[in-house]
Amino acid sequence: MATIFTKIIEGEIPCHKVAETDDHIAFLDINPISEGHTLVVPKKEIDYFFDLPDELMQSTMEVSRTIAHAIDEALNPLRTGVIVQGLEVPHAHVHLIPLYKTNQVMALGHNVSVSEERMAELKEQISAQVEL
Repeated sequence: MATIFTKIIEGEIPCHKVAETDDHIAFLDINPISEGHTLVVPKKEIDYFFDLPDELMQSTMEVSRTIAHAIDEALNPLRTGVIVQGLEVPHAHVHLIPLYKTNQVMALGHNVSVSEERMAELKEQISAQVEL
């Protein structure tokens, strides 16, 4: 059975897409830790991040770095943090979380409320800074 991320990749479920390459898609998390929380997902459905083939893991981190820099430019956080947990969806992915204050909680499940209108704005702001 396809994961929710595969359904997003295949266009069956809408998302706030920030960027896309032949092998990856980046989109805003619908349960964000902070405004601009973005997921970078390889299109190949592999459950465990550390089971990614070397080349795909490397390209996933390269895309993540590019998206993190776009988040930094667009939203001006103190920095962008990263989480690779992999328990919530059985499809390898990277969480990029803008950190706006030094004591900000950076843990999945500590979500903030972001309106649909604001999500659309964030998507536009971040995607405008992406250079893949």
